[in-house]
Amino acid sequence: MSRSRILRWTSLVVVIALAGGGYALWRRGGSEHNGADKADAATARPVPVSIATVERRDFPIYLTGLGTVQGFNTVVVRTRVDGQIDRIAFKEGQLVQKGDLLAHIDPRPLQAALDQAKAKKRQDEANLANASLDLQRYTKLGEFATRQQTDTQRSTVQQLTAQIAADEAAISNAQTQLDYTSIRAPIAGVTGFRLVDQGNIVNASTQTGIVTIAQIEPIAVIFTAPEGQLPQIKDALAAGSPKVIAYSTDGKRILSRGTLMLINNQVDTTSGTIRLKAVFDNKDHALWPGQSVSTRLLVSTLKDAVVVPDDAVKHGTEGLYAYSVNTANKAELRKIKIGKSIDGQTVVEDGLAPGERVIVAGQYRVQPGSAVTTTVAESEPSDGKAPK
Repeated sequence: MSRSRILRWTSLVVVIALAGGGYALWRRGGSEHNGADKADAATARPVPVSIATVERRDFPIYLTGLGTVQGFNTVVVRTRVDGQIDRIAFKEGQLVQKGDLLAHIDPRPLQAALDQAKAKKRQDEANLANASLDLQRYTKLGEFATRQQTDTQRSTVQQLTAQIAADEAAISNAQTQLDYTSIRAPIAGVTGFRLVDQGNIVNASTQTGIVTIAQIEPIAVIFTAPEGQLPQIKDALAAGSPKVIAYSTDGKRILSRGTLMLINNQVDTTSGTIRLKAVFDNKDHALWPGQSVSTRLLVSTLKDAVVVPDDAVKHGTEGLYAYSVNTANKAELRKIKIGKSIDGQTVVEDGLAPGERVIVAGQYRVQPGSAVTTTVAESEPSDGKAPK
């Protein structure tokens, strides 16, 4: 062969040899790299997570709503007689009892009317006594007195007797009018702003009151619920007195606990809601007329429900799931089906069993089969427990 052909074959052999050596080195390096990855995976640190235990317990079902507090009874106190107010006997915002004096009207004109009625009765009683004596005389005269005289005198006695009865009614009326000069609280409650000052002339024909009294022990809350929930509410009311919890408007603080008193007799067709009235003892005056509150009405209780914290429930492309932790501290993915949820707790209808441990924090780093280190999540007391 020619010298040039020998050089070409020699160069080709060298290139092939170099390519084979590079490929061998590449395969060896890849194997070592994969081995290192597997070793790292084998020695990977467990993922720290927080866990909670799946519970079996009774789970209360509440209907939530918004309501307004109103006095159980509200009365605008007005005068029932005309006159000048000579004394105001209450302070604005004072808690009064039924019968407490609120104001006093000048009684002198009405006292004079009462004295006049009493004097008229005494006059008629004197006339009756005299007419009775005359009747006795005519009766004793027998045939010496005409029958007409006797009948006339008997009629006079009856007329005076009736007049005295009328006098007694007039005295009772005058005494009632005089009693009305002392304006007293018709109910127990808290007074509002004073509407009339001392020295003013008041009369029974005007609508302006002296003060408004609102009864706050007990007190009522009016709230609404969708008409679709009416069957549940009616069933609960038929079974007893459903519990109602009044919360602050942000839903974070319980103000008072009471019971459902009644369902309004018609649905509001404009809003599609039904009005409800609950009653609260309100001994601590936590509820105040006109206050806005959030309400929860207990309509039923699920017995022996499987319950987990809301944080354990996650949404995936294939539906809801949760991670449980087995005895080897490995994460297992569980597809679940849930029911009602309230106060950070959710009812699990399928997929978890009581006593199992579920991850409630740290799931974003967890994969099925991941090793985990667990800490027990702090459980906050639930305000949604059924009221006692």
